[in-house]
Amino acid sequence: MCEFIDASPSPFHVCATAAQRLRDAGFTELAETDSWPATASGESGLSGRFFTVRAGSLVAWNTERTEPAAPFRVVGGHTDSPNLRVKQHPDRVVAGWQVVALQPYGGAWLNSWLDRDLGISGRLSVRRGPTIEHLLVRIDDPILRVPQLAIHLSEDRKGVSPDPQRHVNAVWGLGERPGSFLRFVAERAGVDERDVLGFDLMTHDLTPSAVTGADGEFVSAPRLDNQATCYAGLEGFLAADSVGHIPVLALFDHEEVGSTSDHGAQSELLPTVLERIVLAAGGTREDFLRRLAGSMVASGDMAHATHPNYPDRHEPGHLIAVNAGPVLKVQPNLRYATDGRTAAAFALACDQAGVPLQRYEHRADLPCGSTIGPMTSARTGIPTVDVGAAQLAMHSAREFMGAGDVAAYAAALRAFLSPA
Repeated sequence: MCEFIDASPSPFHVCATAAQRLRDAGFTELAETDSWPATASGESGLSGRFFTVRAGSLVAWNTERTEPAAPFRVVGGHTDSPNLRVKQHPDRVVAGWQVVALQPYGGAWLNSWLDRDLGISGRLSVRRGPTIEHLLVRIDDPILRVPQLAIHLSEDRKGVSPDPQRHVNAVWGLGERPGSFLRFVAERAGVDERDVLGFDLMTHDLTPSAVTGADGEFVSAPRLDNQATCYAGLEGFLAADSVGHIPVLALFDHEEVGSTSDHGAQSELLPTVLERIVLAAGGTREDFLRRLAGSMVASGDMAHATHPNYPDRHEPGHLIAVNAGPVLKVQPNLRYATDGRTAAAFALACDQAGVPLQRYEHRADLPCGSTIGPMTSARTGIPTVDVGAAQLAMHSAREFMGAGDVAAYAAALRAFLSPA
């Protein structure tokens, strides 16, 4: 998992990393603009292992051994994580410093991004004659840094809460004449700045992921929320061996900002792909809707472990430990999509996988975050369960989880995709 995360500093890189793993396992990439072969459904009796990528989102499915008219079992997650992103006009000069203007993406815990060596990753949209090519870019040199204010300059010597407009810009050079940051990135990507017509650039912490703790019990890494699910979901998907259901892996961008985009969980991406799987084999919309009625989704996202320094922030009856198994997440006001039916299905999957199950509820007097679960369920009409792995420091630039939970999480998702 550490290797997966370190290879994937942006949502676009998550898709590239997962896509390569899928190709290595014999999967074929399909373009949404092409006609999809009948083997994409499995109803022809032929095998089919496929995936499609839309920007920072990926959907994969395997019909190699499934029966005709089999419903879907879907594991969903998200590829994006809170970070600092480059503004469209990034170049500033402040008090002799060359500064890159940044702004927070998602619910980034801003203090955690201060005084870190930061690289740049994402995507450049580049003119290639009359067409546009989208290039992955990644710079792992420590070119950016958002410096903390000295304690001696704070009003009460207790530090400051960074203002997202004024206090998260990064220094990258000196001089009265600003250099072009976009030119610098373009040159590193081997293209001319004048050919860059658009970009999606973001910062990433350069400290590698690591197994930590006196006995190697923990993982310290960036972007565990939610690349731990992307990795565990991919592992479970590749190992799934289902006859009665079609296993599907759906990894969406933009969960951290509400999922309202052309390729977020609120888009038509998942229902469109599922319907095309049916239509490719000559099925009808009626056949598609009948399959949905027998399907189920596991929305995977990370869960809050009980914090040893803040145990009072957790529901007393639902303490969650790391290295104690996957977490079933329940919220009666539907910030999570779990109900009794879907909870039972995931509990059975954990039992079949031989891993323990923990049950989480949020404190009633604190606002609860949400996931792709409720929106996926509403968008598709498929019953959904919200699950995850326990972690600390969620939305920090660097997060923390139990090393033993990685394999347990993957095993539970594999069992969910391959119900007995």
